[in-house]
Amino acid sequence: MTRNWLTIFRRRRRDSVPVNDLAPETLPRHVAIIMDGNGRWARSRGLPRPAGHHAGMGAMREVIRCSDDLGIQALTLYAFSTENWKRPRQEIQYLWHLVGEFFRTDMEELIERNVQVRFIGDTSKLPLQTQNFVRESIRLTAGNSGMIVQFALNYGSRAEIITAVRKLAEQVSDGVIKASEIDETVLSQLLETQGLPDPDLLIRTAGDVRISNFLLWQIAYAELYFTDLVWPEFTRTEYIRALQEYARRERRFGGLK
Repeated sequence: MTRNWLTIFRRRRRDSVPVNDLAPETLPRHVAIIMDGNGRWARSRGLPRPAGHHAGMGAMREVIRCSDDLGIQALTLYAFSTENWKRPRQEIQYLWHLVGEFFRTDMEELIERNVQVRFIGDTSKLPLQTQNFVRESIRLTAGNSGMIVQFALNYGSRAEIITAVRKLAEQVSDGVIKASEIDETVLSQLLETQGLPDPDLLIRTAGDVRISNFLLWQIAYAELYFTDLVWPEFTRTEYIRALQEYARRERRFGGLK
């Protein structure tokens, strides 16, 4: 290719899809998304895998905007799992580059939208420059009171639960709490998502029908939505379709209506 592929996906067209046909009371409070299929998108076009990640960032940007436009309370995005370290080193390095690019180019808009940025996962294992971006984005948006965008970086749900259980064991050992007092609420307060409602809707792209160690405790009663579309193809239009499907479902939480 004679053109740098980075320039091809620098801008992503915003879909002009109305969002006012979704009643606020039918929307999920918290949406969680497994953004899958960037590499497959690139391969199908004869492009290097980083091209897919770059295109995927455009899709992520539009989903954040759409969620904020709709008034969704929280959005959690699975950006990098504890298992993703198995990928080629060059690809991983580009992913950290994208973290910096996203916050350099999008932080101003996030602040204007009153969005608060959070992270879950062990960010201490990330490159120092990436850790700096993480800390700075948290600092710049800490006072914002609008939608919460939570990025899962170096995140694994089993590790999160084990850490919470260890904290509980220490509290019991120290006499802070009795073992008989441990319940779902107590454990939930020790998870990294504390203070947020559990996800109402989990979306996964690219055709795989599995959870991949993502928010295992928190999605116990979430509605699951799977699509064959790879993540860079998941436009604002497709996101609204997923929300419309969620609105049609009847949630009983084990009871009857």
